[in-house]
Parts: sequence; structure tokens; C-alpha cells
Amino acid sequence: MQLQVGEIVARISYNKDLLFRVVGIKNDPPVADLLGEEIRLMADAPLHDLERVDEREKQEKRHYFAEKAKMSYRLFRQDHLFQHEKNQQRMRSACETKPFRMPGKVLHLDGDPVYLQKCMKLYEKLEVPVYSVHIKEEEMPDKITGLLELARPDILVITGHDAYVKSKGEKSELKAYRNSRYFAKTVYEARRRMPHLDQLAIFAGACQSHFESLIRAGANYASSPGRVNIHALDPVYVVAKLSFTSFTEQVNTWDVLKNTLSGEKGLGGVESRGLLRLGLPYSPSESFS
Repeated sequence: MQLQVGEIVARISYNKDLLFRVVGIKNDPPVADLLGEEIRLMADAPLHDLERVDEREKQEKRHYFAEKAKMSYRLFRQDHLFQHEKNQQRMRSACETKPFRMPGKVLHLDGDPVYLQKCMKLYEKLEVPVYSVHIKEEEMPDKITGLLELARPDILVITGHDAYVKSKGEKSELKAYRNSRYFAKTVYEARRRMPHLDQLAIFAGACQSHFESLIRAGANYASSPGRVNIHALDPVYVVAKLSFTSFTEQVNTWDVLKNTLSGEKGLGGVESRGLLRLGLPYSPSESFS
């Protein structure tokens, strides 16, 4: 089968359950390197196991994930509006002046430029202040300190692609994962500079990532407890909840997970404080985020 880099394919042996982009082709043996279209999974497959996906199939798969994304967005907006009104009432109980909001600022590192653009659109839609960088997973540990100094974030997202590779070891072994070790080292380096979990909140991981190593390294939230695939937008929903919850409140872990597309098998974490601050007086001509 003659395939080109950039084509959209599915794996026959997995009943064509997911769409992948071809990002590389090896000839001996004939194998294609693949990245998930909607989920943060890195894989490879022999060319004979791949099939081009026609436009109808593409639209069906994309529609399925788009509907799941819409549901997550609706749930988040409902929760966000409730939180916003609660914050407004808290400030109004002290005075009658309308407050301004300073939501937690995000630094988002992503190993996939396509997913990064999808995430940026959602951040904008949710009005989360963000500074984003496309950077290869293996380069993240060496560059994180400089990026933290540049962006001065309240929240750090470390994501891209990952996968558990059975031939490389057991699920408990970090060496058996494509990029988990880079994510864990990046978390560790970030924590060397900002050790407090409520000073800098961290989300780390991608599909099937080694959850325990990421939490031990210092992440507040990580993937993937059940070693399952996570959706490209899941990191955004996790950190948006932190960004818009008051610093006076703890964020219940289930409240974070319930608005994601992957749920508790794909994501987990520890109780953390919100990062939103309210201030006075409000000025309609100024933005503080």
C-alpha cells in the first residue's frame, strides 16, 4: 500500500476505531508512524494493517468526537456560570462595586502543533489567559525553566503524545512509555523552581501516560490512571476549572474530572486550590487577565 505522510488512516486490526495522521514511513520493514487525530496517542503500524479513510468515514468519526466535545463544553459552561455568580455574590456581600476577575494564567507546552491550535481555540472560547509553545516532548525538560521565567504562569500544562509499548516492559515500568519520562522530568524541573502545589498547578501527560510517575514528580493532575487514551482537549478543561475557581476554595478532584471527555480512567489528581482572584474597582476599559 502506497501511503504519503499527512494522510488520514485507520488500523484494520483495531476495527478502524480511531483516525490517525501518518507522520513518517519506514521501508525496512514497511511501517508507518502515526499520531491520533482526536486523541493524544502515538503509535506505529505495518502498512498492510492500515487503510485510507474516505471522507464519509472521516466526517462520521469527527462528528462523534465533536458531539462529545460539545457536551463537555456545555457542562463546563454551566459549572463556570454557577462559580462566577458565587464569586460575584461573595464580593457584593462586602460592597456594592462590581469586581474584576484575574483568572489563573496558563503556560501550555504541547508536542503536537495541530492539537495546540485546537486547544488555543478552546482557551479563547473559555476566556482562559494562556501562553502556548509547541515543543518536542524530549526538549521540554531542558527548556521548562526559561519558559517559566518568561511566562510566569499560575498553571502549567505539559502534554503532547504518549503510549504504552508492551514490548518495552510492564505497565509499571517508566521505560515502557514513549514520552512519559520526558513529561515526568519536565514536572520535576518545574517543581525545583516552584515546589508548592498551590503556587504552580501542573497538568502533565497524554494518552496512556505513566500516571504514578507524573504525580510523584509533582503534578497536581495527570493522565492516565487506567492507561487509556485521552482526548486532545482534556488538559484544557482540567486547567480551566482551576483558572476560574477562587483561590479561597479547594477544587474537588471529581469536579475537575466530570467535565472532561476521558473521565477518571483517563485523568486523576490531588486536591488543589483555585487560582482566580477578584479585585476592585471594576473598569470596563481594562483587562487584568
